[in-house]
Amino acid sequence: MTHFINGAWLTGDGEALSKQDPIDARPLWQGRAASPAQITTAVEAARAAFPDWAKRPFAERVALAERFATLLLQHQTELAATIARETGKPRWEAATEVQAMINKIAISVSAYHARTGEAQQGDSELRHRPHGVLAVLGPYNFPGHLPNGHIVPALLAGNTLVFKPSELTPMTAEQTVRLWQQAGLPDGVLNLLQGGGDCGRTLTQSSLDGVLFTGSAATGYQLHRQFAGQPEKMLALEMGGNNALIVEDPQSIDAAVHLTIQSAFITAGQRCTCARRLLVKRGAQGDAFLARLAAVAAKIEPGRWDADPQPFMGSVISPQAAEHIYGEWQSRVAAGGEVLLPMRWPSKTSAILTPGIIDVTALTLPDEEVFGPLLAVIRYDDFSQAIRIANATRYGLSCGLISPHRELFDRLLIEARAGIVNWNKPLTGAASTAPFGGIGASGNHRPGAFYAADYCAWPLASLASADLSLPAALSPGLDFSPTGEAS
Repeated sequence: MTHFINGAWLTGDGEALSKQDPIDARPLWQGRAASPAQITTAVEAARAAFPDWAKRPFAERVALAERFATLLLQHQTELAATIARETGKPRWEAATEVQAMINKIAISVSAYHARTGEAQQGDSELRHRPHGVLAVLGPYNFPGHLPNGHIVPALLAGNTLVFKPSELTPMTAEQTVRLWQQAGLPDGVLNLLQGGGDCGRTLTQSSLDGVLFTGSAATGYQLHRQFAGQPEKMLALEMGGNNALIVEDPQSIDAAVHLTIQSAFITAGQRCTCARRLLVKRGAQGDAFLARLAAVAAKIEPGRWDADPQPFMGSVISPQAAEHIYGEWQSRVAAGGEVLLPMRWPSKTSAILTPGIIDVTALTLPDEEVFGPLLAVIRYDDFSQAIRIANATRYGLSCGLISPHRELFDRLLIEARAGIVNWNKPLTGAASTAPFGGIGASGNHRPGAFYAADYCAWPLASLASADLSLPAALSPGLDFSPTGEAS
């Protein structure tokens, strides 16, 4: 049973699906995609459940979400193992993902009150209303945390949902939805559909009130074109980035190297905020920094999710993804890039890649996100040039600076084209108590995290009074004297 529609677990009627271990190709999961008829049924179930769910007191929706958080805590070890097996990320990192899911409940309640909720000032009243039926399209890199970042605030706002996860992480989605079911979520409020691209396209063409998407820019652009001319529908796009990390005069080379590795290679480079371009100032200090970075990164040995001791990074999501990333590496080498640390793909049947670092200063490369452990180095002469290089991308998700100079960070805050700008912190560090999103090809001005409440409800403004009476002074030209008395 792979789909959850209107409170029942069902077998799919569509194409066969399977999920293999990304490292050794052992089968992990098998099922069938949802058929068009099942997709329609799921949307109709969400539509039927919406009126009752939206009318429930907010406190009831919060209590149910808190029961879900309790269940997440109780099943944290089991869910973390599922995430790790499916994605290839180490157990320690998967455990932090589940903890983020747990924390999201309290943060979303706080955000609801801060960003939406209800307010009154004199005769002016403000309320927020849910959109209706929303589709949530989840990614594979954080199959628990990122869909959860849409699902929790959307449910708290009173929406009902149809959730289609990545076909590469079906087990995590199924396990998460089962916990929502155990928490007592009413039938039809959250429906799960498994499937690939065809399933997603059929779903987004259904009778929905909006789509909440996390994934690639290519898919995001397709959705944006599809929803053109439909302003009545909410579309929240969280996409990728070709992110720049600038290094200038670091106080500690080892500290700068550690921060760079955290920015570029955590989650095997499969975070949308990962550093893709490393901008290093020309000179002896920059040379020393790069030599140390290559030496330390060369010691990183990716391993299985359950290896003991735990590795820093595991595999990418699939051997097919590894092949694409390695092909991008080879193309940069063939184009004349200077190899600082060669990327290795030890087994063509496995998704394990080692970090690769290449100097591409003299190259002109496509402005695309390579979603893996590939770091491109670009040397610059002065900080103005570094900012120009950092901004030379259609994306605008994250940008960072490693430097002791506060005045450089102040410049970057003003001049960087990015939704996240960090100073002496990893690019992959983002607070759930802040908005998360970017500009350009990184999003459509619908940041998530703390601001997810904004796109999960619409504001309803009212002027209200319990009394109905004539004003003391009438507008010019109005005469309310009794009929016949005017002369």
